[in-house]
Amino acid sequence: MATRVTLDTDVQFVRGVGPARARQFAALGVRTAGDLIEYFPFRHELRPKSQAIGSLELDVVATVVGELRRVRTGGSFTRQVVSAQVEDGTGRCRVRWFNSPFLVGKLHNGQIVRITGKVDLFDELACFTNPQLTLIGDDEDPLADDKDRYDPVYPATAELPSKQIARIIHHVLDDAAEAVVDFLPEKIRSRRGLPPRRTAVVRCHRPTSTDDVSVARRRLAYDEFLLCQLAVQMSRRRLSVGPKARSIDTTEEIDRRIRSRFPFELTAGQNRAVGEIRADLARSVPMNRLLQADVGAGKTAVAVYGALSAIANRLQVALLAPTEVLAAQHRAKVDQYLKGSRVSTGYLVGSTSRASRTTLLGGLQTGQIDLLIGTHALIEQDVRFRDLGLAIIDEQHKFGVAQRATLRAKGHAPHTLVLTATPIPRTLAMTVFGDLDVSTIDGVLPGRQPVVTRLVPPEKSGEAWAFVRSRLSQGEQAYIVYPLVEESETLPLKAASVEVEQLRGSVLQGYEVGLLHGRMKPSEKADVMKRFRAGATQALVSTTVIEVGVDVPNATMMVIQHAERYGLSQLHQLRGRIGRGSKKSYCLLFAETAGKAALARLNILCETSDGFRIAEEDLRLRGPGEMLGTRQHGIPAFKVADLLEDFDLLEQARDDAAEILRLDAELTRPEHTQLRAALAQQYAGTLGLIDVA
Repeated sequence: MATRVTLDTDVQFVRGVGPARARQFAALGVRTAGDLIEYFPFRHELRPKSQAIGSLELDVVATVVGELRRVRTGGSFTRQVVSAQVEDGTGRCRVRWFNSPFLVGKLHNGQIVRITGKVDLFDELACFTNPQLTLIGDDEDPLADDKDRYDPVYPATAELPSKQIARIIHHVLDDAAEAVVDFLPEKIRSRRGLPPRRTAVVRCHRPTSTDDVSVARRRLAYDEFLLCQLAVQMSRRRLSVGPKARSIDTTEEIDRRIRSRFPFELTAGQNRAVGEIRADLARSVPMNRLLQADVGAGKTAVAVYGALSAIANRLQVALLAPTEVLAAQHRAKVDQYLKGSRVSTGYLVGSTSRASRTTLLGGLQTGQIDLLIGTHALIEQDVRFRDLGLAIIDEQHKFGVAQRATLRAKGHAPHTLVLTATPIPRTLAMTVFGDLDVSTIDGVLPGRQPVVTRLVPPEKSGEAWAFVRSRLSQGEQAYIVYPLVEESETLPLKAASVEVEQLRGSVLQGYEVGLLHGRMKPSEKADVMKRFRAGATQALVSTTVIEVGVDVPNATMMVIQHAERYGLSQLHQLRGRIGRGSKKSYCLLFAETAGKAALARLNILCETSDGFRIAEEDLRLRGPGEMLGTRQHGIPAFKVADLLEDFDLLEQARDDAAEILRLDAELTRPEHTQLRAALAQQYAGTLGLIDVA
């Protein structure tokens, strides 16, 4: 007697799997029968009920049932063709299968078959090419259960094709679905008009209509959003009842002194962000705020304002950057703003000498250093602050959750300000960054010129380079960006280390051309950037190490090679390195191998400089993990929900999560037992937002 399958049954014991196939499923994240029935199809193919051959129409998907005639196998050994005719009394049609050796010898005249596929025309007869095939046995009724079918299509691999996954799920679905628990409170399920979760799971795999698919999908997407919203809202609540932060009071005198440090007036957008940060810092609840600003909107000055507010209250500040190039840029900006002040700053990166490091760490512990700027070196165990009051994390998505937590743990409930120059679509602000308050600096700094962006086809490259030379001859500077440091044996892409020599000897001959990439020693990178800032180097060949933080106002030209290899948000970030002065700037996108879809995508950069529109499009095309540059620990991986298409569901889930937690902040009521368990299963291992009961 077969053992009944439960949700916890190891997938290898499911009919049709076994140890070898279980390893293939594990690569897809499927380890149990429960995982298997939640491995949902990404679309469904209509297999319509059968119709008479005599009624077939061209260019539509149709099903016919009939008798095989004139079965033949032809073609070469490497390109076999199995062909036949199908008759049903109302007419006849042709069928052809290319490269299907498994059919050779399997079909014979007089056999009854069901054929589904798109109808075209061949030799004046309706024809199916490579259709779906079902053989009907002699004792079967060919028209039994003849109705429209919606076959699920699953994310597949070469080892696990979609049809095989479908067969395996079919074997286990009935038993496993019986164990599916509905964790959604009945009151909310009824109010939102959602089906039971068990029904939704079954219908997603076995729909009988398009309505089945949409209704089931809506319930499953809602569930993903609800768990996410519960997680982020519980995180925010726990911050408010956790250890108290030191209140930072920014008096009018402190405000005046800070503003006097900037050689410019803050914009309206900057002032709004400053006001929000001042209000947070004045509270005893630790600030947990995201400051987002499009390229060139001036988020660094706002961060410095927050830092000086903390320092004026005799607290220390840490500013963490993902690269030494960006950390050095922050150091230069801070030194510029604080020239002549009594604020003591330190700089700690991986290349800091042992002697300098020892001296710096001693000053940090005694409180002699007010502001420490650096890279990952800041979160090493021996870095100890006397009284860390504010942690500032730039390009925060490039750090993992644990790294950010390690920095915050170096103080007693310090305030936290995280920065990003990648505009965050509203849906990501509610999910990936849902535990943060969000400040947005809109607009650009006065004097900044919009960047003109042009797509350069291969046949226009000569004209483009001539234009670059003309600008260099006027004393301006250029970046030339490549996706690789060295040539790849597998990718046909130009590499910076190779191309720099070719450029020096051809289109940029006579100009000083520098090279910058991430594999260089820190001292080498610093020297290259120093020469470029000083104007001694006219053109800088670089990888994406210049993506953030590099600020050279005289650089007015950017050439991006193989632009089709980058995401839109990353291209927007790269483009943001120019247009930082008063001169008109140009970004030239070279796309040598781009198809129509890639060219259409790149044209968005040519049409707009609105980072929020670009970010929305990037999210639609690539999803949150890829858009943000890393699938960092903590980003919710939605199986069904779509952040753009399902925004109404996301808003409903946010409101429902708030209602649930208002009545039961820790989900301890009996009616929330299953909801708590589902939340723990989904998020305890990643965000640590809820204790596992």
